[in-house]
Amino acid sequence: MTKTIAPVAALLLSVAILLTGNGLQGTLLPIRAQIENFSTLDIGVLGSAYYLGFAAGCFLSPLLVRRVGHIRAFTVMSAIASAAVLVHAVYTYSWVWWLVRGITGFCFAALYTVIESWLNERATNETRGVVMSAYLIIQLTVITLGQMMITLSDPGQFALFALSSILVSVAAVPVAMTAAAVPAPIEQVKVRIRHLISVSPVGFAGSFAHGIAGGAFWSLAPLFGSRNGMGVSGIAVFMSITVIAGAAGQYPIGRLSDRIDRRSVLIFACAGAALAAIGMIFFRFLSVHSMHAFAAMWGFFAFPLYAIAVAHANDYADPREFVEVSSGLLLVYGAGAVLGPIIASQAIEGFGPDGLFGTTAAVHLILIGFVIWRMQRRKAPEVHGKFVESLQATNTASATFDIETHWRLPEEIPFTAASDSPMVPGDESEEAGGDRDTKD
Repeated sequence: MTKTIAPVAALLLSVAILLTGNGLQGTLLPIRAQIENFSTLDIGVLGSAYYLGFAAGCFLSPLLVRRVGHIRAFTVMSAIASAAVLVHAVYTYSWVWWLVRGITGFCFAALYTVIESWLNERATNETRGVVMSAYLIIQLTVITLGQMMITLSDPGQFALFALSSILVSVAAVPVAMTAAAVPAPIEQVKVRIRHLISVSPVGFAGSFAHGIAGGAFWSLAPLFGSRNGMGVSGIAVFMSITVIAGAAGQYPIGRLSDRIDRRSVLIFACAGAALAAIGMIFFRFLSVHSMHAFAAMWGFFAFPLYAIAVAHANDYADPREFVEVSSGLLLVYGAGAVLGPIIASQAIEGFGPDGLFGTTAAVHLILIGFVIWRMQRRKAPEVHGKFVESLQATNTASATFDIETHWRLPEEIPFTAASDSPMVPGDESEEAGGDRDTKD
């Protein structure tokens, strides 16, 4: 284990420090925004701005890495992200926060690009599972730690912004000082949107739906807690319980999806998340313990959905397309995450705090209906990939996005009764999906 982790130890240390600062910032900003009397829509746009910047970073940051190298890109993006944190504390105008939050999203897309491409190059086929598991464990642990740091000082003061900025800055030190070999330039990956839908509409829809629900939760859950009478420490506990439960749900739900049709598991997980959201709406008033219980239930079922959607899509993709499919679904998730906070913020304006989990419940129920419909049109694959392999493919998805968007109008894309994909005449993707009938 030590020999496996040693080549990437400095990078993992940087990851731990960096994501601790980001975890603190993610909880701090919605709380401070409410203190500054931002509207619910303002706070929702704040969350959308981050994901919009993140999506832009997915396109452009690999070009930066190829130009200046991994280490310089990491240090530059850390410096900009660190400065961005402080701007929030100095200029408390909503439009300034939107702009700066978008810049932060761009920076973290670049940082994730460096981190994940570096990890994947240093790992071998024999050690990749251990390395990526360590990476995911560190992610979830330190994000939770960062969220709990919100209790160290008053969110209305400067200290927590300074602490987050310090952590993001210091994260560059282990990477900048490492003597490890610099990774090779990042591979360019072409993402074909039409082909991605043809491979798996369920994977596409699942990623988009999870983006809406997840983006709404990460952006507005602190506001939900505040409007339900939670103090700063209560919000930190609420967020941490959800994240920890989400981590706990990855393995059992993922393993279940390796044994039966993943679409059935998607329906099961969506149903669990929807029930948890409905329970939160109607029964959270019973006690703080009931609120924590429903938060844990929601995290347990909702957080694994994206990985299940990627795994399902990879079941139908050619193995050579795994990185392309995972990259494309990451982009689809980002698009959903841009829309989610805006949709949920409007729901909160109309229905109060219940609008957040009402939005997630509606999204999961709609996805259930779509998956059931698709199950009637296509059989499950005879051979499953492994859930862990799909997680690894997802973590390998940091690459230049070269988008092809040769859309057709819906009526021009005929469907066959046994197919889960639009049949596009002459499209080579039809062969990659296994049992797909051709149009009569």
